[in-house]
Amino acid sequence: MQQPTEGHTVVRYDGELNGLHLLMLEMGSLVLDQVRTSLTALKNEDLVAARQVLIREHKVDDLEIKADDEIVSVIARRGPVARDLRIVMAFSKTITDLERVGDEAARIASIIEEMYETDRSHPSGQLMRDVHLMGALVTHMLEKALGIIDGLNADDAEEIAKGQVELDAEFRSSLRRLTTFVLEDARNVGHAIYITLIIKALERIGDHSRNLAEYVVYLMSGDDIRHQLRQLQPETGPDDTNDFDDRNEAF
Repeated sequence: MQQPTEGHTVVRYDGELNGLHLLMLEMGSLVLDQVRTSLTALKNEDLVAARQVLIREHKVDDLEIKADDEIVSVIARRGPVARDLRIVMAFSKTITDLERVGDEAARIASIIEEMYETDRSHPSGQLMRDVHLMGALVTHMLEKALGIIDGLNADDAEEIAKGQVELDAEFRSSLRRLTTFVLEDARNVGHAIYITLIIKALERIGDHSRNLAEYVVYLMSGDDIRHQLRQLQPETGPDDTNDFDDRNEAF
């Protein structure tokens, strides 16, 4: 099957779009590894691994700058319209979300440093249970989203949205459980603050993963399905956590 980035009379144009696609995949692979490493560092209380995530953060930023330069160059040289413009815009937005996933991985690594480099007591396994569960959900969502980008196949986009529903429900449940732990023992307050920051970072990674899938749908069909997919999410009640929400709205 012919890829949507191919078929121009100017073969070099196809090469430029394919080059952007490959650059996007390279960045996706890096940010996925950043997320995995930060979660492993959290599980193992590994400060060395956490610092490695922070050291590599500049590589994510460098790839974003390189991709942005390439996108500007394609627009300037080719003046894309119709489908081509849609492809370029979808790639641009994908790059932005990938960079923000990298930011969240680095944020988690920074929190790990603060949590474990002091002599204070470490959070219990009971407190950390929800973090590890959300980490597994987020990693699966991001892997799925990157697979969709790799194959430019939007068939699995709805599965990403359903994963986001599960992640949001787990996030709200986690906040309730953390509140209970704090009420039972005020000494848990410091740990609860760190854990809240981590699970919020994970929730944001889930948001960005969903965005990535939506961009592929937009690229392939021109359909903006954001609101269609987000209708799958349950209505929030009194424990709504939207005050924490600063999701990147695209298009």
